[in-house]
Formats: sequence, structure tokens, C-alpha cells
Amino acid sequence: MYNVIPDIHADPERLEASLQAVGSGQLAFLGDFIDAGKKVARPDDRAVLTRIRDLVEGGAKAVMGNHELNAILFHHPDQLRAHSDKNCTQHRSFVETFSIATPEAREWTDWFMTLPLWLDLGGLRLVHACWSQQDIDLIAARRPDGRLRPEDLPEIASPSSPFGLAVKSLTSGPEVTLPAGYAFSDFGGVVRTEMRVAWWRSGATTWREAALSVPDPLSIPETTLPSGILSDIYPSDAPPVLVGHYKMTGEPLVEGSAACLDYPGAPLAYHWQGEVRLTEDNLIRL
Repeated sequence: MYNVIPDIHADPERLEASLQAVGSGQLAFLGDFIDAGKKVARPDDRAVLTRIRDLVEGGAKAVMGNHELNAILFHHPDQLRAHSDKNCTQHRSFVETFSIATPEAREWTDWFMTLPLWLDLGGLRLVHACWSQQDIDLIAARRPDGRLRPEDLPEIASPSSPFGLAVKSLTSGPEVTLPAGYAFSDFGGVVRTEMRVAWWRSGATTWREAALSVPDPLSIPETTLPSGILSDIYPSDAPPVLVGHYKMTGEPLVEGSAACLDYPGAPLAYHWQGEVRLTEDNLIRL
């Protein structure tokens, strides 16, 4: 049995509420421990990281999120992630706590490197953003335990190689280019021609059914997804997998073979008891 907790984002109150809600039992975390958003009242990257590291050293499981990966690249001696306004804003709470590339910041990014990109726990799978068996197999050919090494980082910072793209897929999820002539305005009003894919919707076969973070689904074609994208949709008969990452809105929907637990407006955890199909009955609402 595992109590699975999604993205904390430097919110110690949410972390403690999650731990209290799940009670005793084996813990597992889905990454993104750092980088508070605007709605975190009292962010504390140090407190969250120290608490989670102590739990992991005591036997809890955890995978790397895209924010941990970005921090590794941001604080690398070769500055593998640009210190742009956008990246600095996203990473503000961590930098305000540890500064840039200081010994303490590097101590934490070294710890991030110990976190695997995925975990297969024998009946339950955990990954931050996307379980792609093809990408996992590709990474595992070089890193069987799913843990990155320093020599991998330049390749990941410029993800044009199959290995770099596979790491990006697992930590940030798939995006696909819409058919010619289609575009949509995201929630910030930015016009986009690439769409996030809700790969965990096992029955999704059309662009609209697989669309994620698209305010107006009618702007997306109703036609069948290309075969290359359909192959990324998680099979309904595969072992259950839980992810975070996507900042879902609305009423939490957790069922079937795969689900996202990241609902910032309605924080969740999941109590897995060995079931082969995920169920809302095992949701833990904070």
C-alpha cells in the first residue's frame, strides 16, 4: 500500500496537511517540491525540502519533477538553464532562499540527482508527468535505475537527442502540433498551435478527447488522432500509474488505469491498496 502525494511547490502547510491526511503507511511523492506559486501564502523551500528528504531517507519513495530538473540545470556551473526573467520568476522562491549556485543550492540540486525519473513499485507506477514506456525503455538502456548522471545534463539542457527528448517527456509531458490551420488561445490569452495531451485518458481517440488546458474545445479538431499520438495514450489494461504536474481544475477525476493527482484548488492524495483500477473511493481530500 502507498499513500501518494503530488506537487507541494514549497508550501509547508500543504505538505503537513497532506501528511496528516494520509496518516500512517508507506509514502510516495510525485516531485515538484520547490518553486512556490503566487497562491502559496508562506512559501518555504528549505522547510519542505528538509522534511521530504528526511522522509525519503526514512524509506519514503519520490520521483524527480520538472522543477527539480530545471533547478539542476539552472544552478549548474555551466548555467545550462538560462537565467532569463521567465525562468527566474518561476524559480523565485528557491533563489530567494538559497541564492544562485551557492553551496547550499548545489547541495540540494545534488540531492535532486538522486531521485529517479520513474518508479515501478510492482503493481503501481509513479512518474511526474508522463509514463511513456518507449521513453522509459530508451532512458533505461543508458540509466537502468532511472537516475541521471552529471554527464547527461548538457544533452538534457538542449533536448534534441532522443535521450533528451525522452527525459523531457517524462518530466514535462507530451505536446503535439495541431493540424495545419488550427490554433487556440490558452487561459492567458496566448495563441498556441501546440497542444498538451491528456495521455492518461485511455479511451481518448480524437484531438478533442485528448486535449488538455484548452479553454475552448471547439477550437480543436474532432478528427482522430494520428497513429503516432495514439500510441502515447496509456493502455487501459496496463498497471495503474499516478502523476502530478498538470495543475488540473474542476472536480477531481481519478479512475481507470492512469490519473493525475495535481489539483491545486482541491488538494489530493491517493491511498493505493493494490487495486488494478484506480478509483475515486481511494482519494484523500485535504
